[in-house]
Amino acid sequence: MTRKEQIRSAYKLTGSHANFYDGMMTYSTLPGKAICRLVWNMDGEKNLRYLTRALSGIPEDFSGKLLEVPVGTGVLTMPVYRDLPDADITCVDYSADMMDTAKSRADAVGIRNITFLQGDVGALPFPDGQFDIVLSLNGFHAFPDKEAAYRETFRVLRKGGIFCGCFYIRGGCRRTDWFIDKLYVPKGFFTPPFETEDSLRERLQGMYEKVSVASVEGMGCFCCRK
Repeated sequence: MTRKEQIRSAYKLTGSHANFYDGMMTYSTLPGKAICRLVWNMDGEKNLRYLTRALSGIPEDFSGKLLEVPVGTGVLTMPVYRDLPDADITCVDYSADMMDTAKSRADAVGIRNITFLQGDVGALPFPDGQFDIVLSLNGFHAFPDKEAAYRETFRVLRKGGIFCGCFYIRGGCRRTDWFIDKLYVPKGFFTPPFETEDSLRERLQGMYEKVSVASVEGMGCFCCRK
């Protein structure tokens, strides 16, 4: 199964656990599609494009050690991990409820090579250089201590390893910026300060050897080699 097919199948594979958040992330329910269009100015093609870029650092035949933080509900990554039976995968999230949902999804599709841990991205319980890939989807815009998150994800990645993922960046879509300022931040969903595409590229280039950054509307996607 190709990466695009994995992303397209995310909702179908985990439908019995689907909630509003999952419908939005997968562009698969009427409320989810409405929020994607209204807040994020995204249709199905743009949604698929940014997720494909965010996951581009994971080879289709990957068999090393991968850390995902935060795992959230697992709606986007369990279809990917199902096709990586030889990988050693660790999923971390601060929310026990979200992690329980991700565990259920892993069980539903028969994944047995994942360790789930409740923890804080700002203080990861792993030694330096333990992982070949660190993946972070839609987490940094919510992390309260972003500096610690950048340091820790870098620290636990081995030399030559890949850091990839995505999160909200300011300046990509004026409509999205308005909703973030007026709704998402006051409600505590997102936590400033926020990167722009340029500031994210500059930051990552100061940390990693090879950096690719692109944006799709208000989502910044990155893939870096340490």
